This record gives sequence, structure tokens and C-alpha cells, in this order.
Amino acid sequence: MPPSASTVPLVPIPPVVDLEELYKTSPPPFGHDMLKLFGFDPEYVNLNNGSYGSLPLPVRVACDNWTTEIESNPDKFIRYKAHHLVNRARERIAQLIGANVDECVIVNNASHGIATVLRNFSFKEGDALIGANTTYGSISKSLKYLGDIPPHPSVLTYDVHFPTTRETILEEFGQFIHKVREERDDSHQKRTIIAIIDSITSHPGVLMPWKEMVSICRDAGIYSLVDAAHSIGQELDLNLSEAKPDFWVSNCHKWLYAKRGCAVLYVPKRNQHIIKSPIPTPVEYHSPQDEDYKGPQEFAKLFAWTGTIDHVPHISPIAALDFRAWLGGEHKINEYTHNLAIEGGKYLAKRFGTILLDPEGSFTLNMVNVELPIPGEIEETAGVLTLIRDTLCLKWNVYAAFFRHNEKWWVRCSAQIYNELSDFRVVADALEDAAAKVIELSVERTT
Repeated sequence: MPPSASTVPLVPIPPVVDLEELYKTSPPPFGHDMLKLFGFDPEYVNLNNGSYGSLPLPVRVACDNWTTEIESNPDKFIRYKAHHLVNRARERIAQLIGANVDECVIVNNASHGIATVLRNFSFKEGDALIGANTTYGSISKSLKYLGDIPPHPSVLTYDVHFPTTRETILEEFGQFIHKVREERDDSHQKRTIIAIIDSITSHPGVLMPWKEMVSICRDAGIYSLVDAAHSIGQELDLNLSEAKPDFWVSNCHKWLYAKRGCAVLYVPKRNQHIIKSPIPTPVEYHSPQDEDYKGPQEFAKLFAWTGTIDHVPHISPIAALDFRAWLGGEHKINEYTHNLAIEGGKYLAKRFGTILLDPEGSFTLNMVNVELPIPGEIEETAGVLTLIRDTLCLKWNVYAAFFRHNEKWWVRCSAQIYNELSDFRVVADALEDAAAKVIELSVERTT
């Protein structure tokens, strides 16, 4: 059983960092020297940045400063300053992802942004929603929920089974899209079809050929909604104006080092008429029922105020991008993390006597997927998942994401600037312990 909250040890709050003085100095080298800039429990080994992100202390200090300013005079900050800072964050994010600032708004997380897009469509009978077997769990459930309520759009699934190749993914996806389009051609009524496309899937953590998949959808007259939860801060040289997805959402609190929860929702101007309201609907919403109605509200203004929230996470990309610039920028950060992911993955595969999900590395950015030494015939059950999770988190004080895919068990390790190869060795010890426990449990259940 997990320990009660009162027995979970807390790490002392680190001393305040003077950001102005810090950024006059050179950053420490990547690896364990970087741990001084994060607030981790010194006994904790984190190979799971991909799930929740990791807030650097300099970013945290900037956020705490904003919190102090807010609490000193909430009226003044929220009424006069917050929107300027949020707009500055939008501007810097837009520049990073190759988009117009008026096409970018900040929401709480990727799931929230995707739900916002989906709920703004007026579906009709015969419309369709497309997901994949690798679509993130809450997104799959969102599609099913929409299929459960009138007018019951069809929910369709295309399968991707790794290991595979980019060519196979694109060929099979293209065939699937062509079939869906062909089956729903109706000269009397236009069908709305939306495809959820992962830029980087969660389980397994792999880079998909999403730009080509977006193009396939565009050619078929199908909306592309890109779940880019893991992209910003991990996928280099993004240019959404060139890739032209219909909708794109990415978490800033995962790989960009922003404060949880913060995500960017990109909607190109050609599709902004679809987004009539955020969730929840703001006072700035323009209703056709209004006596003075002169047309819909501007896209960015719709998201400027959706109720009282803590604005700090939505402002925090400013501090996150300042920190990343001090470290040396996007390419320097990701060169280290990518190389470590590749090296760590090879170590684990050799240690376990198993295989890499992506042996050539063409799908791998900063998350590497390695087969675990657990027999594939052991099914994924709540008991098995809890046993692995508790062994890693509560016994060993380490974490890396684990999952079952294509009848095999895998671990997804996220490499960050504070990690070294030795962290993979520690996590390997924990994973071998967890695997032995799972096998023992399976034997007990079959005897």
C-alpha cells in the first residue's frame, strides 16, 4: 500500500536564487552538476520528465516572484499586468514554434486544448473522429464520449505497432484515411472528419511522421488535430506555418521547463472561426443573440480571461525560455538529452538482454523505449501496474514510465540535462526487481 501523505518525506525548500547574478555566470555542465538547479529529493532518480516535467529552480524563483507580486495587490496585477505578461509569453512561444502570435493562446494542458477544439465542432450524424491505438488515454476517452452522445459521430481507430518504419506508418495511415474518406463521401452533405495525430506518442515515446500525416489529411479534406504534448522543448526547429496543421497543442510544462500546467494551443487564422468558445465560456464571448452583435470575438481575446486562475503557470514560459537561453539554447540542450537517451537505451537493452523499440534511432528524440524482461504473455492488469509502480516509486525512489505495447512490456526513459548514464544503471536495478516481482506474481496466479 502507498504510504499516507504524512509519511512522505518532503525536501527542504532550496535557498532563493538571485536570477540577475546567476545569469551573469556560466551554467554548470550538463549531467549531475545540473541537479543543483533543480529541487529534487537528493535520493530520487528521475528518468520520467516526460510525464510531469521538471521545474528548474531559476524558473521557480521567477514564478515565486510573480506570486509575491500578485498577492501583494491582486487587483492591480490581475487587472493591469497579467494580460501583458501572458501576451509576452505568447509572443515568445509563437516565435519558437514558427507561428503568428495571434494564432497562439495559452491553456492549462494539452488535454484541455484538445477538448476545447473538439467541443467547438457541431457534429452531424455520419461525421467521424479518428484516433489511434497509441492515442493518449484521456484523448481516446474524449473521442469515445463524443461518440456516446448525440448525434453520435463514429469513432474510428488506426493501429500502429512498433517496431516499424516511417514508410509503413505513412502507407498504412494513407490507406486508412483514403478508406474513411471514400466510405463517407456524400454529394448531398459534407461530412466532418477529424483525425487526432500524435507528433510524439506517449506510450511508446516516439517521434511520428506527423507533418506527412497532416499533409495526407489535408489532401483528403480531413481536419488534423495534432496532439503535440511532448513537442515544444524536445522537437527542434518547429515551423507550424510551414507544416500547416489545422490545430496543434503542446505542453510547455513538460520539456520546455515551464510551471505546471501550461500549454500552447495553435489555431491558424483559417480555422479560428471554428473556435467559438474556450472552456469555460468567457464574458468576452460574442453571442448572435446579443442586441449589439457584430460578429464573433477575436480568437486571442476569447482566451484572455476564462475565470479566476493562477496566472503564474501561463506566464512562466518567459522564465523558462530565459533559462534555456542561458543554458545555450534549444540545440545544445537537445543534443545532450538525445545522445544520453540513445546511450542509456543501448545500456538497458544489453543489461536486460532485450531489444530497443527503435534500434536505428529514427523515432527517438529524448525518450528511449526498451523492452523489459517481463514475458509478453503477462497481461496488463491493475495489480501488475500497481506492483511495478510501487516498486519503482516507493521502494527504490526512482521512476520511468512503463507500458505494454504490441504484446511486449516496455520502459520509456526520459533523458534530461540533469541525468547521466549512471541514472540508467540505478533505474535498471529497480526495473529488474519489479520484473522479478511481476513474474513471481504471475506464477502464483497460475499455480
